[in-house]
Amino acid sequence: MTNMWGVHNDKLTTELVEGGFVSIGWNELGDLRTIGASRQAIKAALTPRYPERKPQAIAGWAGILMRFRDEMQVGDIVVAPYKPTSTINIGIVAGPYEFAADATTHRHRRPIVWKQVGLSRTVFSQPALYELGAFLTVFGIRKHADEFRAALEAINTSIEEVTRVVEAVAELTSAHEDPDEPRASRIERHTRDYVLENLHRKLTHEEFEEFTADLLRALGYQARVTPYSQDGGVDVIAHRDPLGVEPPLIKVQCKHQTGAIGAPAVQQLIGTQGVGELSLFVTLGPYTREAQAIERQRSGLRLLSGEDVVTLVLQNYPALSANWRNRIPLTPLLVVDDAADS
Repeated sequence: MTNMWGVHNDKLTTELVEGGFVSIGWNELGDLRTIGASRQAIKAALTPRYPERKPQAIAGWAGILMRFRDEMQVGDIVVAPYKPTSTINIGIVAGPYEFAADATTHRHRRPIVWKQVGLSRTVFSQPALYELGAFLTVFGIRKHADEFRAALEAINTSIEEVTRVVEAVAELTSAHEDPDEPRASRIERHTRDYVLENLHRKLTHEEFEEFTADLLRALGYQARVTPYSQDGGVDVIAHRDPLGVEPPLIKVQCKHQTGAIGAPAVQQLIGTQGVGELSLFVTLGPYTREAQAIERQRSGLRLLSGEDVVTLVLQNYPALSANWRNRIPLTPLLVVDDAADS
């Protein structure tokens, strides 16, 4: 039987896809193949290396390491949230456990053949995302595995087609209550998904341009939307001074999509940039490596991904107009911190 595993990794970023692997921490243990096969043996190896940790934490870690080393099998499916861009990668386990002795961190690894890379979280239902937000580093995915499997099988198709296929599967899957405690990181991730989902599904492209202009106003800029049919690739004009006659002028292009933005679209925006002007690209998805390379090489260019946009919304929510706050209703609250004892 093919199992499906969720793996969280907040240390490594592009190395995972480029190197074709998934990894976890606990480097102090060394090669796990030198430790006995039982959970008790792993606990015995962890305890002296992490003396400040409570027995309950040590037991939990031992379970994670056993799942990664022993239970994960070749051919199993791995679903890996990619935190920097708030996207999801899906792949197939291609080999047994490996120890990368020369790596500086996350030396415990499994080779992966990645099949879907950079999928927007908006592709999946909220219950599926909630299951993916498990508090463990390595965990089994069972309740909503069909959604992730459908996305895996819809390779070489557009993001719209992947979404359609996954939505059809989600409609046939009963919602389940998640048994894990709703601690801070889970609630924050749920909120971020909610904001992104609303911006993607409830706004037209024209409304997304209006929203972007209002978000810039919340940041202290003067901003106006250009005529929709005559924008020439520039959707919003922003500036600091009230009259808009003093430099720098910011030309903004908006793409109301969750698929990755490539270099050609970024180059189009750069083509509108005059002397002393700045360029800003705003979208709800990630950017390709080629597009990101242009940003690194080009002064006066900034690329805002969907994750960046959500961060700005949360940081500046009170300053947004009532229209957007009504359409994305949020409220502040205190929640249990992740570091709290169970």
